[in-house]
Amino acid sequence: MPAESRAHQRRRRRTHLLLAGAAGLATAGALAAALPATATAEESSTKHGGGYGYSRYQDVQLLSFNDLHGNLEPPAGSSGRVTELQHDGTTKTIDAGGVEYLATHLRQAREGNKYSITAAGGDMVGASPLISGLFHDEPTIEALNKLDLDVTSVGNHEFDEGAKELARLQKGGCHPTAGCYTNEEFEGADFPYLAANVLDEKTGKPILKPYWVWKKNGVKVGFIGVTLEDTPGVVSADGVKGLKFKDEVETINKYARVLQAQGVKSIVALIHEGGLPASGAYNYNCDAPGAGDGISGPIVDIAKNITPQVDALVTGHTHAAYVCTIPDPSGKPRMVTSAASFGRIYTDTTLTYDRFTGDIARTSVKSANHVVTRTVAKAPDMTELISKWNTLAAPIGNRAIGYISADIPNTGTESPIGDLIADAQLAHGKELDPETDLALMNPGGVRAPLTYAAKGSEGDGVVTYAEGFTVQPFSNTVNLQDFTGAQLIQVLKEQVSGTNAAAPKVLQVSSGLTYTLDLTKSGADRVVTDSIKLNGEAINPTATYRVATNSFLAGGGDGFPTLGQGTNDLVGADDLTALEKYLTANSSATNPIAPPAAKRITVVS
Repeated sequence: MPAESRAHQRRRRRTHLLLAGAAGLATAGALAAALPATATAEESSTKHGGGYGYSRYQDVQLLSFNDLHGNLEPPAGSSGRVTELQHDGTTKTIDAGGVEYLATHLRQAREGNKYSITAAGGDMVGASPLISGLFHDEPTIEALNKLDLDVTSVGNHEFDEGAKELARLQKGGCHPTAGCYTNEEFEGADFPYLAANVLDEKTGKPILKPYWVWKKNGVKVGFIGVTLEDTPGVVSADGVKGLKFKDEVETINKYARVLQAQGVKSIVALIHEGGLPASGAYNYNCDAPGAGDGISGPIVDIAKNITPQVDALVTGHTHAAYVCTIPDPSGKPRMVTSAASFGRIYTDTTLTYDRFTGDIARTSVKSANHVVTRTVAKAPDMTELISKWNTLAAPIGNRAIGYISADIPNTGTESPIGDLIADAQLAHGKELDPETDLALMNPGGVRAPLTYAAKGSEGDGVVTYAEGFTVQPFSNTVNLQDFTGAQLIQVLKEQVSGTNAAAPKVLQVSSGLTYTLDLTKSGADRVVTDSIKLNGEAINPTATYRVATNSFLAGGGDGFPTLGQGTNDLVGADDLTALEKYLTANSSATNPIAPPAAKRITVVS
């Protein structure tokens, strides 16, 4: 292995000397403005036997973000914008994201803060654009090292390639099949990945560290990291083979007791599970009219049941931005934050550490989300990193695979890009079996839009392989299965019932399949059965239909158990190949493909 650079050696020393076990935090607004009345902020800890000669109260800065998903370059289209709520009630959008800018923002935020921690809430890698995904996300780990990330929880996407690959990202070493991409061996993450609730089925022990402790001049802050318990439901079966995922609350409470027994009283939980604020604006006040009133979703119940020993929660997974206070089991408000996704937002939280008690003075915690604007200077080291990996990716990524006449967005209940992908999979299905009737695509598998404006030198309207990879990075295969009409109807109802009842997952559908989604109703009734038609004819419950899906859905993923019951399976090419072949066959420079109208699903709200 080549000799480490001096900067890397310094980073390794900081990692091993200062840190030793847990996860991240953030906050929303300010819980209160006052420190405990028992002492002033200038009161020396020596008065209480601390012996440090420092003020009793020490502000600790917590910078946090989540769901980066390997987005080293500024994300395209709506994926690279955030919505900001204005004082007059209107909104505006701001271009945001890109690690060249994120690095500058974080480094500026740290200036003047001697006690600063940077933590993340999972999904740093996985579903990544070509510049990272093509190289099994080694570029993103390198970027996070340069960002001086201190600790992160695992997310569900950290398991896309299985536990062994996650261990390689942590510890280093060249990829077992792809080998080394440069003349230097991959060194792994300088920061600990925390996986407190992810157990090896054979040993019953966490596959990575469950917690980590940050220490400086007598200040100790513990971090516990977990991912959502339902990770097996949103990751391919191969990715979670041999693993067991435990309840988030029980796990955090367990390790909070462990940290307390070790004398660590200040605790932050990094949780890769999130909430749904009532507004998409990053600066929306989700504590109006009362604490946590403006947020719903799984994180609310989780937050209400995590022990009061935990002082703040840094969350993720839903790609939403919020800074909220949600009452803990004792009824006291506690900060819960999330910084959207793709590096567009970071959260800056101030934790006031009481050296006398060793705990956080929660009444003084304050937090805010900040936009990673592109109006600041780019960080030169990140520009160099991006250039290095883009040079390696260029021979593959710059190849044209199609042409579009306008942006093809990934927004809406039914998105134009979702329809395009479903049409591509239907076309590939018909190549495999002319009897294929329709295709269904999970919305979570559509990672980005296609944008008309040229990203590089390819020209406006040209779709490159790299852009297609960003849209569909999972390498799922296109699978054909037979279903009865009754089963097909049940699949559509599973979009809004069962595990998807609270947060519907509306499948993107191929041309010819139409139906009405009535959101004024509840549960499975939101899919109007009599409206479901294929090429204008009602679905016959007893007839057999040949359906194309990706391999993730074909295994019953995303809360669609009926899709796991198909018969007469036939496996085709990967989904990106299907998209590439469809674009190549149906578009040219003189006759580009137009965005689908996205009118296959009639939504009543």
